[in-house]
Amino acid sequence: MEWKNKIVVITGASTGIGKATKELLRNKACIVYNLDKSEPAEADPYFIQCDVSKKEDVNSVIDSIYDKEKRIDFLFANAGVHLFATLEETSYEQLESIVGINLLGIYYMLKKIIPIMKQQQKGSIVLMGSDQVFIGKASSSVYGMTKGAIGQLTKSTAIDYAPYNIRVNCICPGTIDTPLLHKAVDHFSAKTGTAQDEVYKSLDGVQPMGRIGKPEEIAQSVAFLLSDESSFTTGSLFAVDGGYVCQ
Repeated sequence: MEWKNKIVVITGASTGIGKATKELLRNKACIVYNLDKSEPAEADPYFIQCDVSKKEDVNSVIDSIYDKEKRIDFLFANAGVHLFATLEETSYEQLESIVGINLLGIYYMLKKIIPIMKQQQKGSIVLMGSDQVFIGKASSSVYGMTKGAIGQLTKSTAIDYAPYNIRVNCICPGTIDTPLLHKAVDHFSAKTGTAQDEVYKSLDGVQPMGRIGKPEEIAQSVAFLLSDESSFTTGSLFAVDGGYVCQ
């Protein structure tokens, strides 16, 4: 696989899995654009502030990237937020925010980038799913709803655009050591009164591999799905979860 100078768009690459994927692909000599609401800790000439829940932001940013680069080879639609709440505990404002970022943000990216890839007659896309593409979890109704929808969006989009040599896959991480996880643990601990170290210990124990994952491990799987090494893979829901959903 020749990675040099490939044009990559990653949403939410200032922290966590997005950041790890950005660093991995830049080490492979890709040109990686980071579209995020939050600035990265380090200076980044390819950072563009973007709220993916606003289609005007998405359209403007992708236009600027395409005007400069004249192509987009890969998309990793990674940006997302978590909410630990039952349906009754979820406000309408929270519903709109979660759906806007997790689901509509991906839709807007696909809507803008797929026509570019159709014109190129080639492209590879990875959408950010979750173990909740496959299973349900308590106090996760709206978050799980968005991830289940992303799984279906992956499969339908893969079918529609396979004739154009565009592949679409969904990475489905389990519990990963990211800022998103730490926020969820903080919230769970405050809500239930469970000590944080006990929460982390319990999270380690539910995976057959006995630990939570690292962002770098997910990044390697994303790179595989984007690359020509997975050239006959499209529409897949790709679990990377230490064996959690196979139980």
